[in-house]
Amino acid sequence: MFKVVEKFVSINGEGLRSGQLAVFIRFAGCNLDCSFCDTKWANQTHVDFELMTKEDIYEYIKSTGVKNVTLTGGEPLIQEGILELIELLSNDEYLSIEIETNGSIDLKVFSKMQNNRPIFTMDYKLISSDMEYKMLVDNFKYLNKNDVVKFVIGDIEDLNRAKYLIDKYKLTDKTNVYFSPVFGEADMNDIVEFMKKNNMNEITFQIQLHKVIWNPNKRGV
Repeated sequence: MFKVVEKFVSINGEGLRSGQLAVFIRFAGCNLDCSFCDTKWANQTHVDFELMTKEDIYEYIKSTGVKNVTLTGGEPLIQEGILELIELLSNDEYLSIEIETNGSIDLKVFSKMQNNRPIFTMDYKLISSDMEYKMLVDNFKYLNKNDVVKFVIGDIEDLNRAKYLIDKYKLTDKTNVYFSPVFGEADMNDIVEFMKKNNMNEITFQIQLHKVIWNPNKRGV
């Protein structure tokens, strides 16, 4: 049984499918405590949730008629039985599965899936998150051109650290790399100027569309 705190249809607010319809399944709980977390409520011990089996989740997804599926949280990959759920969803060739993960969970077993492999949108938590020490850099080798490494930028120190990692691990040769400002805090102009100064041709700057369209604290969007 999975603890589901939200299930809804909206547009993807970020990543490769930004602006496209998706059905979201948000799970309770996370193994990190990031300074800028925008879903802390979903990680609280006493958060309200709905218990759902993998079959329940699949039936709900199919009932929406939406092709893109986003598993998020919290941290979806710490959920007991998550591999079995992903395999069930991936067996439906109509569906395209995206997993939003926080960079601290080993992706090896999930990346080896042969049938309708999920897309990973993997956050790498930088200095301002206070969680970088939990990041697994080995995860970089499991990503491909269908996936995304997302650096959430809080300040210039984060930008310099992101550039170091991008260069060291040749990330733009392996996957898609996104810069995403901490909403309402990071200076977006500074990020763009940094990209210009360093000729970061392969980096995509993004903002969280759902926080522009709706109130930034609104749930279910």
